[in-house]
Amino acid sequence: MKSFIAAIQFITILPVGKPGAFEPKGMIQFFPVVGIIIGLLVSAFDIAVLQLWPKPVASLLDVIFLAIITGAFHLDGLADAADGLLGHRTREDALAVMKDSRIGVMGLVAVICMLAIKWGGIASLDVHRSLLLVIIPAYARGGLLFGIRFLKYGRPDGGTGHDFFSDTLKTSAFWGLLIPVALSFLIGWRGVLLNLIFIIITAVILLYYKKRIGCITGDMLGAMTEVLESTLFLMIIAGSALC
Repeated sequence: MKSFIAAIQFITILPVGKPGAFEPKGMIQFFPVVGIIIGLLVSAFDIAVLQLWPKPVASLLDVIFLAIITGAFHLDGLADAADGLLGHRTREDALAVMKDSRIGVMGLVAVICMLAIKWGGIASLDVHRSLLLVIIPAYARGGLLFGIRFLKYGRPDGGTGHDFFSDTLKTSAFWGLLIPVALSFLIGWRGVLLNLIFIIITAVILLYYKKRIGCITGDMLGAMTEVLESTLFLMIIAGSALC
């Protein structure tokens, strides 16, 4: 239970448990579960605001609500990762830039683009809207497990994600992903499509990280979450239209 509470505290601002809980080794497995909780809150919020505003406005409020309840934690990582990785910097320079708390042009553009993509995807959701709002945040946070499992940490001297990489992540830690996978079957063939898109995007991100600097950092994990979440919302719409 401590690890579960620690996971909630780490990636949300939800007031649960005693402040300061941090269980890096135990909390990783609960990231997809916390994603489900986030999704449930967003879905409930969406149902409420749709009673007052049209879908485009409600979707914009959903994006803002999602940023608020996560404390813009992953958005901060996206901004730092974009500043460091997008360009022709060396591995060492990219890591140094990501460590700088100041946001640059690349980071600002990346955040604006991801938020716009997320809004566009959510605004286009129709069939199974509420369920997709629940499971896509879970997939996005589940993607963190693959980054931790398959890439080495880029800051051996310390950093936000250092403690997550002290031991090799076991396959059993991925059990939380079974929840969104199981829920995805409730939406029929779109669920199969969603899982395929998740696998492809996750693989592309990890391959890019490996080729670009050969490692991963806490900021890059945050960026991975935002990119997964935004593109999953967008691509499930494109896939549905094509099919």
